[in-house]
Amino acid sequence: MVRVELAKIMISDTRSEQVVWLKEKGGTRNFPIIIGPYEAMAIQNRVLEKPSQRPLTHDLLVSVIEQLGGKVQRLEVRMLKDSIFYAWLVIEQDGHTQTIDCRPSDGIAVAVRAEAPIFVAEEVMDEVATEPVIEP
Repeated sequence: MVRVELAKIMISDTRSEQVVWLKEKGGTRNFPIIIGPYEAMAIQNRVLEKPSQRPLTHDLLVSVIEQLGGKVQRLEVRMLKDSIFYAWLVIEQDGHTQTIDCRPSDGIAVAVRAEAPIFVAEEVMDEVATEPVIEP
C-alpha cells in the first residue's frame, strides 16, 4: 500500500462532478477521483476548518465510531474496476479490526475528520498515477 495525502479539491459551480487529487506522500505520483458535490464540500469544509452548526453525516459517523470505543485507523483504496474506485475504512475496536466497504469520497471525508491516513494499493497507483504532483 502507498500512503497518500489530499493534494487538492477542485469544486466547480457548473458541474455536478467534483475532483479530489491524492498524491503520494514523499513521492511524485498523484491521481484524481471524481466525487459528488456534497462530499467535496464536506471534505473542503473540514480541511479549511469551517465547522457546521450541527454535525454532518461524516461527523456523525466518526462520533458514533468513537462513542462505541472504536477508532478509524485508515482508509484503503484497494481496487479500480470499470473506472470505479473501491475503498474500505479500517476500524479498530476492542483489539479487533473491522474493514467497512465505502465510497472513496465518504472514506476521505471520514479520514480527514478522524485524522486517519489514506493508503492506495500499489496496483491501483500504477494504473492511475500521473506526474508531476498537483500542487494545492
